[in-house]
Amino acid sequence: MIRIGLIKEGKIPADNRVALTPAQCKWIHKNSDSVKVLAQSSPQRCFTDKEYQMAGVEITDNLNDCNIILGIKEVPVEQLISGKTYLFFSHTRKKQPRNRQMLQTILERRITLIDYECLEHEDGERIIGFGFFAGVVGAHNGMMAYGIRTGTFNLERVYKQRSFRELIHTYFGLKLPRMKIVMTGSGRVAHGILEIMNLMGIHEIEPDEFLSRDFSYPVYTQIKGADLYEHKKTKRYSREHFHTHPEEYDCKYLPYAYSSDMLMNGVFWDQNIPRLFDKEVIQDPNFRLQTIADITDDSGGSVPINLGDQSIEDPVYGVDKKTFQKTDPYLNGSVDIMAVGNLPNELPRDASRYFGEQLIKQVFEDLLGNGSPKLDKATIVKNGKLTNYFEYLKDYVDGNSE
Repeated sequence: MIRIGLIKEGKIPADNRVALTPAQCKWIHKNSDSVKVLAQSSPQRCFTDKEYQMAGVEITDNLNDCNIILGIKEVPVEQLISGKTYLFFSHTRKKQPRNRQMLQTILERRITLIDYECLEHEDGERIIGFGFFAGVVGAHNGMMAYGIRTGTFNLERVYKQRSFRELIHTYFGLKLPRMKIVMTGSGRVAHGILEIMNLMGIHEIEPDEFLSRDFSYPVYTQIKGADLYEHKKTKRYSREHFHTHPEEYDCKYLPYAYSSDMLMNGVFWDQNIPRLFDKEVIQDPNFRLQTIADITDDSGGSVPINLGDQSIEDPVYGVDKKTFQKTDPYLNGSVDIMAVGNLPNELPRDASRYFGEQLIKQVFEDLLGNGSPKLDKATIVKNGKLTNYFEYLKDYVDGNSE
Protein backbone atom coordinates (compact mmCIF):
# COMPACT_ATOMS: atom_id res chain seq x y z
CA MET A 1 0.00 0.00 0.00
CA ILE A 2 1.38 3.39 -1.04
CA ARG A 3 0.46 6.06 1.50
CA ILE A 4 0.39 9.65 0.22
CA GLY A 5 0.37 12.48 2.76
CA LEU A 6 -0.90 16.03 2.21
CA ILE A 7 1.26 18.25 4.36
CA LYS A 8 0.11 21.09 6.57
CA GLU A 9 1.85 24.06 4.96
CA GLY A 10 4.43 25.44 7.38
CA LYS A 11 5.91 28.38 5.51
CA ILE A 12 4.98 31.84 6.78
CA PRO A 13 2.94 33.59 5.50
CA ALA A 14 0.71 30.52 5.38
CA ASP A 15 -0.25 29.12 1.98
CA ASN A 16 -3.78 27.77 1.78
CA ARG A 17 -3.51 25.88 -1.52
CA VAL A 18 -3.39 22.09 -1.71
CA ALA A 19 -1.89 19.56 -4.11
CA LEU A 20 -5.07 17.43 -4.16
CA THR A 21 -8.65 18.48 -3.41
CA PRO A 22 -11.05 16.26 -1.42
CA ALA A 23 -12.86 15.25 -4.62
CA GLN A 24 -9.57 14.28 -6.26
CA CYS A 25 -8.56 12.19 -3.22
CA LYS A 26 -11.93 10.43 -3.42
CA TRP A 27 -11.33 9.69 -7.10
CA ILE A 28 -7.89 8.22 -6.32
CA HIS A 29 -9.34 5.92 -3.65
CA LYS A 30 -12.08 4.80 -6.01
CA ASN A 31 -9.69 4.03 -8.84
CA SER A 32 -6.80 2.44 -6.94
CA ASP A 33 -6.81 -0.20 -4.22
CA SER A 34 -3.09 0.25 -3.62
CA VAL A 35 -3.08 3.98 -2.72
CA LYS A 36 -4.30 5.68 0.43
CA VAL A 37 -4.29 9.47 0.89
CA LEU A 38 -3.93 11.03 4.34
CA ALA A 39 -4.10 14.73 5.21
CA GLN A 40 -2.25 16.42 8.02
CA SER A 41 -4.73 18.45 10.06
CA SER A 42 -4.59 22.11 9.01
CA PRO A 43 -6.64 25.16 10.06
CA GLN A 44 -5.59 27.34 7.09
CA ARG A 45 -6.09 24.95 4.18
CA CYS A 46 -8.67 26.17 1.63
CA PHE A 47 -10.50 22.85 2.01
CA THR A 48 -11.33 22.02 5.61
CA ASP A 49 -10.42 18.86 7.52
CA LYS A 50 -14.13 18.02 7.52
CA GLU A 51 -14.31 18.23 3.72
CA TYR A 52 -11.44 15.76 3.46
CA GLN A 53 -13.00 13.44 6.02
CA MET A 54 -16.28 13.46 4.10
CA ALA A 55 -14.30 12.42 1.00
CA GLY A 56 -12.86 9.42 2.87
CA VAL A 57 -9.47 10.92 3.70
CA GLU A 58 -7.93 10.14 7.08
CA ILE A 59 -6.92 13.25 9.06
CA THR A 60 -3.73 12.87 11.08
CA ASP A 61 -1.26 15.04 13.01
CA ASN A 62 1.85 13.41 11.55
CA LEU A 63 2.81 11.82 8.26
CA ASN A 64 5.51 9.44 9.52
CA ASP A 65 3.79 6.41 7.95
CA CYS A 66 3.56 7.99 4.47
CA ASN A 67 5.82 7.05 1.56
CA ILE A 68 5.17 10.19 -0.50
CA ILE A 69 4.45 13.65 0.92
CA LEU A 70 2.86 16.38 -1.21
CA GLY A 71 3.12 20.05 -0.36
CA ILE A 72 3.04 23.39 -2.14
CA LYS A 73 5.64 25.80 -0.74
CA GLU A 74 9.02 25.13 0.87
CA VAL A 75 8.88 22.84 3.92
CA PRO A 76 10.40 24.27 7.13
CA VAL A 77 13.56 22.40 8.17
CA GLU A 78 12.09 21.17 11.45
CA GLN A 79 9.18 19.51 9.61
CA LEU A 80 11.24 17.46 7.15
CA ILE A 81 10.94 13.71 7.84
CA SER A 82 13.97 11.53 7.13
CA GLY A 83 13.83 9.06 4.25
CA LYS A 84 10.61 10.32 2.64
CA THR A 85 9.87 11.37 -0.94
CA TYR A 86 8.67 14.97 -1.08
CA LEU A 87 7.07 16.91 -3.93
CA PHE A 88 6.82 20.69 -3.56
CA PHE A 89 8.12 23.96 -5.02
CA SER A 90 11.55 24.08 -3.38
CA HIS A 91 12.83 27.30 -5.02
CA THR A 92 16.40 26.01 -5.01
CA ARG A 93 17.17 25.53 -8.72
CA LYS A 94 18.32 29.17 -8.99
CA LYS A 95 20.44 28.81 -5.82
CA GLN A 96 18.09 30.97 -3.77
CA PRO A 97 20.04 31.78 -0.57
CA ARG A 98 16.97 31.61 1.69
CA ASN A 99 16.48 27.91 0.93
CA ARG A 100 20.07 26.68 1.23
CA GLN A 101 19.58 25.31 4.76
CA MET A 102 16.45 23.44 3.68
CA LEU A 103 18.31 21.71 0.84
CA GLN A 104 21.23 20.90 3.16
CA THR A 105 18.78 19.27 5.58
CA ILE A 106 17.12 17.29 2.78
CA LEU A 107 20.53 15.85 1.90
CA GLU A 108 21.42 15.12 5.52
CA ARG A 109 18.14 13.29 6.14
CA ARG A 110 18.42 11.16 2.98
CA ILE A 111 15.21 12.58 1.56
CA THR A 112 14.16 12.40 -2.10
CA LEU A 113 13.04 15.79 -3.44
CA ILE A 114 11.03 16.13 -6.65
CA ASP A 115 10.39 19.76 -7.59
CA TYR A 116 7.14 20.56 -9.42
CA GLU A 117 8.87 23.47 -11.14
CA CYS A 118 11.35 21.12 -12.79
CA LEU A 119 8.74 18.80 -14.33
CA GLU A 120 8.92 19.59 -18.04
CA HIS A 121 7.76 18.27 -21.38
CA GLU A 122 10.41 17.45 -23.99
CA ASP A 123 10.13 20.97 -25.44
CA GLY A 124 10.91 22.54 -22.06
CA GLU A 125 7.34 23.58 -21.31
CA ARG A 126 6.35 23.22 -17.65
CA ILE A 127 4.08 20.24 -16.98
CA ILE A 128 2.48 21.41 -13.78
CA GLY A 129 2.00 24.66 -11.93
CA PHE A 130 -0.26 27.46 -10.79
CA GLY A 131 0.79 29.82 -13.56
CA PHE A 132 -2.65 30.25 -15.12
CA PHE A 133 -4.19 31.52 -11.89
CA ALA A 134 -1.11 33.63 -11.13
CA GLY A 135 -1.80 35.29 -14.49
CA VAL A 136 -5.50 35.74 -13.74
CA VAL A 137 -4.97 37.28 -10.31
CA GLY A 138 -1.90 39.28 -11.34
CA ALA A 139 -3.64 40.81 -14.33
CA HIS A 140 -6.68 41.72 -12.22
CA ASN A 141 -4.49 43.29 -9.52
CA GLY A 142 -2.48 45.21 -12.11
CA MET A 143 -5.65 46.61 -13.62
CA MET A 144 -6.92 47.44 -10.13
CA ALA A 145 -3.72 49.38 -9.40
CA TYR A 146 -3.99 51.33 -12.66
CA GLY A 147 -7.60 52.18 -11.91
CA ILE A 148 -6.66 53.54 -8.49
CA ARG A 149 -3.70 55.54 -9.83
CA THR A 150 -5.72 57.18 -12.58
CA GLY A 151 -9.01 57.39 -10.69
CA THR A 152 -10.85 56.12 -13.77
CA PHE A 153 -12.38 52.83 -12.54
CA ASN A 154 -12.59 50.56 -9.49
CA LEU A 155 -12.10 46.82 -9.21
CA GLU A 156 -12.93 44.67 -6.22
CA ARG A 157 -10.27 42.52 -4.55
CA VAL A 158 -9.95 38.95 -5.88
CA TYR A 159 -9.55 37.25 -2.48
CA LYS A 160 -12.95 38.57 -1.40
CA GLN A 161 -14.60 36.46 -4.12
CA ARG A 162 -15.43 32.84 -3.40
CA SER A 163 -14.50 31.59 -6.87
CA PHE A 164 -13.25 32.51 -10.32
CA ARG A 165 -16.85 32.43 -11.50
CA GLU A 166 -17.77 35.07 -8.91
CA LEU A 167 -14.80 37.17 -9.97
CA ILE A 168 -16.02 37.18 -13.56
CA HIS A 169 -19.34 38.63 -12.43
CA THR A 170 -17.53 41.68 -11.02
CA TYR A 171 -16.54 42.66 -14.57
CA PHE A 172 -20.11 43.09 -15.79
CA GLY A 173 -20.67 46.73 -16.71
CA LEU A 174 -16.99 47.64 -16.25
CA LYS A 175 -16.05 50.73 -18.28
CA LEU A 176 -12.35 51.17 -18.94
CA PRO A 177 -10.57 54.31 -20.17
CA ARG A 178 -8.35 54.46 -23.21
CA MET A 179 -5.13 52.74 -22.22
CA LYS A 180 -2.34 50.69 -23.75
CA ILE A 181 -1.18 47.48 -22.10
CA VAL A 182 1.77 45.34 -23.12
CA MET A 183 2.00 41.76 -21.86
CA THR A 184 5.08 39.57 -22.11
CA GLY A 185 5.34 35.79 -22.32
CA SER A 186 3.53 32.84 -23.88
CA GLY A 187 3.21 30.24 -21.11
CA ARG A 188 0.58 29.52 -18.47
CA VAL A 189 0.95 32.93 -16.84
CA ALA A 190 0.35 34.61 -20.19
CA HIS A 191 -2.75 32.47 -20.76
CA GLY A 192 -4.14 33.71 -17.44
CA ILE A 193 -3.44 37.33 -18.40
CA LEU A 194 -5.14 36.80 -21.76
CA GLU A 195 -8.20 35.40 -19.98
CA ILE A 196 -8.60 38.64 -18.02
CA MET A 197 -7.93 40.83 -21.06
CA ASN A 198 -10.71 39.05 -22.93
CA LEU A 199 -13.13 39.04 -19.99
CA MET A 200 -12.65 42.79 -19.60
CA GLY A 201 -13.24 43.37 -23.30
CA ILE A 202 -9.80 44.84 -24.01
CA HIS A 203 -8.92 44.75 -27.71
CA GLU A 204 -5.85 42.89 -28.96
CA ILE A 205 -3.50 44.77 -31.30
CA GLU A 206 -0.50 43.45 -33.25
CA PRO A 207 2.86 44.62 -31.83
CA ASP A 208 3.88 46.78 -34.79
CA GLU A 209 0.57 48.64 -34.84
CA PHE A 210 0.65 48.99 -31.04
CA LEU A 211 4.00 50.77 -31.26
CA SER A 212 3.03 53.08 -34.11
CA ARG A 213 -0.23 54.67 -32.87
CA ASP A 214 -2.59 55.41 -30.01
CA PHE A 215 -6.20 54.31 -29.72
CA SER A 216 -9.46 55.75 -28.39
CA TYR A 217 -10.28 52.54 -26.51
CA PRO A 218 -8.35 50.13 -24.23
CA VAL A 219 -5.92 47.84 -26.09
CA TYR A 220 -3.24 45.30 -25.36
CA THR A 221 -0.53 43.54 -27.29
CA GLN A 222 1.28 40.30 -26.48
CA ILE A 223 5.02 40.11 -27.15
CA LYS A 224 6.60 36.66 -27.18
CA GLY A 225 10.15 35.42 -27.72
CA ALA A 226 10.69 36.59 -31.29
CA ASP A 227 9.23 40.03 -30.50
CA LEU A 228 11.20 40.33 -27.29
CA TYR A 229 14.72 39.03 -27.93
CA GLU A 230 17.27 39.07 -30.75
CA HIS A 231 20.73 37.57 -31.08
CA LYS A 232 23.44 40.18 -30.57
CA LYS A 233 25.21 39.30 -33.82
CA THR A 234 22.67 37.73 -36.18
CA LYS A 235 19.73 39.89 -34.96
CA ARG A 236 17.54 36.79 -35.23
CA TYR A 237 15.70 34.67 -32.68
CA SER A 238 15.79 30.91 -32.24
CA ARG A 239 13.74 29.58 -29.34
CA GLU A 240 15.95 26.53 -28.83
CA HIS A 241 19.18 28.51 -29.05
CA PHE A 242 17.84 31.24 -26.77
CA HIS A 243 16.97 28.74 -24.03
CA THR A 244 20.48 27.29 -24.28
CA HIS A 245 22.44 30.56 -24.65
CA PRO A 246 20.27 33.46 -23.43
CA GLU A 247 23.34 35.54 -22.61
CA GLU A 248 23.96 35.93 -26.36
CA TYR A 249 20.72 37.86 -26.81
CA ASP A 250 19.55 41.45 -26.34
CA CYS A 251 16.06 42.42 -25.23
CA LYS A 252 13.92 44.51 -27.60
CA TYR A 253 11.30 45.56 -25.03
CA LEU A 254 12.35 49.18 -24.54
CA PRO A 255 10.16 50.84 -27.24
CA TYR A 256 7.09 49.46 -25.45
CA ALA A 257 8.07 51.28 -22.24
CA TYR A 258 7.72 54.53 -24.20
CA SER A 259 4.40 53.68 -25.83
CA SER A 260 2.35 51.84 -23.17
CA ASP A 261 0.69 52.77 -19.89
CA MET A 262 0.99 49.39 -18.26
CA LEU A 263 3.20 46.29 -18.36
CA MET A 264 2.01 42.81 -17.39
CA ASN A 265 5.13 40.69 -17.14
CA GLY A 266 4.80 36.93 -17.60
CA VAL A 267 8.26 35.88 -18.85
CA PHE A 268 10.53 33.36 -17.16
CA TRP A 269 13.80 34.89 -15.94
CA ASP A 270 17.13 33.77 -14.58
CA GLN A 271 20.52 35.45 -14.21
CA ASN A 272 21.60 34.87 -17.84
CA ILE A 273 18.43 36.22 -19.47
CA PRO A 274 18.55 39.93 -20.39
CA ARG A 275 16.29 42.21 -18.36
CA LEU A 276 13.43 44.02 -20.06
CA PHE A 277 15.12 47.38 -19.47
CA ASP A 278 17.78 49.04 -17.31
CA LYS A 279 16.40 50.65 -14.18
CA GLU A 280 17.83 54.07 -15.17
CA VAL A 281 15.31 54.15 -18.04
CA ILE A 282 12.51 55.11 -15.63
CA GLN A 283 14.23 58.52 -15.27
CA ASP A 284 13.71 59.28 -18.96
CA PRO A 285 10.91 61.87 -19.34
CA ASN A 286 9.51 59.77 -22.22
CA PHE A 287 9.13 56.66 -20.04
CA ARG A 288 5.37 56.19 -20.15
CA LEU A 289 4.69 53.16 -17.95
CA GLN A 290 2.70 54.02 -14.83
CA THR A 291 1.89 50.52 -13.57
CA ILE A 292 3.88 47.28 -13.77
CA ALA A 293 2.29 43.98 -12.77
CA ASP A 294 5.37 41.76 -12.36
CA ILE A 295 3.47 38.49 -12.22
CA THR A 296 6.46 36.15 -12.50
CA ASP A 297 7.92 38.27 -9.70
CA ASP A 298 11.72 38.02 -9.59
CA SER A 299 13.19 40.66 -7.30
CA GLY A 300 15.67 42.64 -9.39
CA GLY A 301 14.95 40.30 -12.29
CA SER A 302 13.34 40.90 -15.68
CA VAL A 303 11.77 44.02 -14.14
CA PRO A 304 14.85 45.61 -12.52
CA ILE A 305 12.80 47.93 -10.30
CA ASN A 306 11.03 45.01 -8.61
CA LEU A 307 12.21 45.64 -5.04
CA GLY A 308 10.58 42.54 -3.54
CA ASP A 309 7.26 41.01 -2.60
CA GLN A 310 4.19 42.61 -1.12
CA SER A 311 1.36 40.73 0.59
CA ILE A 312 -1.98 39.70 -0.88
CA GLU A 313 -3.68 42.30 1.31
CA ASP A 314 -1.29 45.07 0.21
CA PRO A 315 -0.01 44.11 -3.26
CA VAL A 316 1.24 47.41 -4.67
CA TYR A 317 4.10 49.77 -3.90
CA GLY A 318 5.77 52.66 -5.68
CA VAL A 319 9.35 53.11 -6.89
CA ASP A 320 10.66 56.68 -6.91
CA LYS A 321 11.97 57.58 -10.37
CA LYS A 322 14.85 59.65 -8.98
CA THR A 323 16.09 57.53 -6.08
CA PHE A 324 14.83 54.05 -7.09
CA GLN A 325 13.62 53.68 -3.49
CA LYS A 326 10.37 52.00 -2.44
CA THR A 327 7.54 54.43 -1.70
CA ASP A 328 3.84 54.35 -1.05
CA PRO A 329 1.91 53.55 -4.25
CA TYR A 330 0.13 56.01 -6.53
CA LEU A 331 2.47 58.99 -5.92
CA ASN A 332 3.58 61.50 -8.54
CA GLY A 333 7.12 60.80 -9.64
CA SER A 334 6.90 57.07 -9.03
CA VAL A 335 6.10 53.88 -10.93
CA ASP A 336 3.66 51.45 -9.29
CA ILE A 337 4.78 47.82 -8.93
CA MET A 338 2.37 44.94 -8.24
CA ALA A 339 4.55 42.05 -6.99
CA VAL A 340 3.18 39.19 -4.88
CA GLY A 341 4.81 35.77 -4.57
CA ASN A 342 1.66 33.74 -3.94
CA LEU A 343 -0.95 35.27 -6.26
CA PRO A 344 -2.93 32.03 -6.81
CA ASN A 345 -3.71 32.09 -3.07
CA GLU A 346 -6.39 34.66 -3.85
CA LEU A 347 -8.37 31.93 -5.66
CA PRO A 348 -7.09 28.91 -3.74
CA ARG A 349 -9.89 26.42 -4.37
CA ASP A 350 -9.94 27.00 -8.13
CA ALA A 351 -6.14 27.02 -8.31
CA SER A 352 -5.85 23.81 -6.26
CA ARG A 353 -8.43 22.01 -8.40
CA TYR A 354 -6.54 23.01 -11.56
CA PHE A 355 -3.20 21.93 -10.07
CA GLY A 356 -4.47 18.57 -8.80
CA GLU A 357 -5.95 17.70 -12.20
CA GLN A 358 -2.53 18.17 -13.82
CA LEU A 359 -0.80 16.24 -11.05
CA ILE A 360 -3.07 13.21 -11.47
CA LYS A 361 -3.06 13.30 -15.26
CA GLN A 362 0.61 14.01 -15.90
CA VAL A 363 2.60 12.73 -12.90
CA PHE A 364 0.78 10.13 -10.81
CA GLU A 365 1.27 7.09 -13.01
CA ASP A 366 5.04 7.64 -13.12
CA LEU A 367 5.22 8.55 -9.42
CA LEU A 368 3.37 5.45 -8.28
CA GLY A 369 4.93 3.15 -10.88
CA ASN A 370 8.44 2.74 -12.19
CA GLY A 371 9.28 6.38 -12.71
CA SER A 372 10.13 8.10 -16.00
CA PRO A 373 12.77 10.35 -17.57
CA LYS A 374 10.65 13.45 -16.92
CA LEU A 375 10.39 12.50 -13.23
CA ASP A 376 14.14 11.83 -13.08
CA LYS A 377 14.88 15.28 -14.52
CA ALA A 378 12.74 16.89 -11.80
CA THR A 379 14.39 14.96 -8.96
CA ILE A 380 16.85 17.35 -7.34
CA VAL A 381 17.85 14.96 -4.56
CA LYS A 382 17.50 11.17 -4.50
CA ASN A 383 18.00 9.37 -1.19
CA GLY A 384 20.12 12.22 0.14
CA LYS A 385 22.32 12.80 -2.93
CA LEU A 386 22.15 15.47 -5.61
CA THR A 387 21.22 13.86 -8.92
CA ASN A 388 23.33 14.31 -12.06
CA TYR A 389 20.95 16.97 -13.39
CA PHE A 390 21.48 19.12 -10.30
CA GLU A 391 25.15 18.59 -9.48
CA TYR A 392 25.64 22.29 -10.28
CA LEU A 393 23.98 23.01 -6.90
CA LYS A 394 26.93 21.49 -4.98
CA ASP A 395 28.69 24.81 -4.38
CA TYR A 396 25.35 26.30 -3.31
CA VAL A 397 24.80 23.48 -0.81
CA ASP A 398 28.39 23.85 0.46
CA GLY A 399 27.79 27.54 1.07
CA ASN A 400 30.25 28.72 -1.58
CA SER A 401 27.71 30.29 -3.93
CA GLU A 402 25.50 33.34 -3.60
